[in-house]
Amino acid sequence: MTSSSIAERPPGPLVLGLGCERGTPAEEVITLAEKALVQAGADKADIGFVASLDARRGEPAIHAAADHFSVEARFFDAATLEAEAPRLQNPSAIVFAHTGCHGVAEGAALVGAGSASVLLVAKITSSHATVAIAGPAEQRPATLATVAP
Repeated sequence: MTSSSIAERPPGPLVLGLGCERGTPAEEVITLAEKALVQAGADKADIGFVASLDARRGEPAIHAAADHFSVEARFFDAATLEAEAPRLQNPSAIVFAHTGCHGVAEGAALVGAGSASVLLVAKITSSHATVAIAGPAEQRPATLATVAP
């Protein structure tokens, strides 16, 4: 994908936060991201970009997901993600011990979507990956508040 093809359409309002172990197959991340989109009642065109921890900048699965959704991948340092800890629905001491932040997928989605954003899909997991979706509060489905994480 070229950066000009990304610029051909305006970005969607949603940010797909991704976390994964090193060497996770791209298909695992993409399948989990597609599942999260269904949960959000959204589609590919609604994604503005994918976001993750800067330590995953070289991870092929993150870039494959960005290519799959025809968006760019953006990366944030652990301190920036950790600043979102009060807004995380699933903070993890184990993740903090490994990364320096309490949540990669949720934190990256929230940072990317901005300070007025909310989690539309809290962290969902597969064997080696995590995905969360954040966006404007008005995008939140009415049923989200009644569904347990």
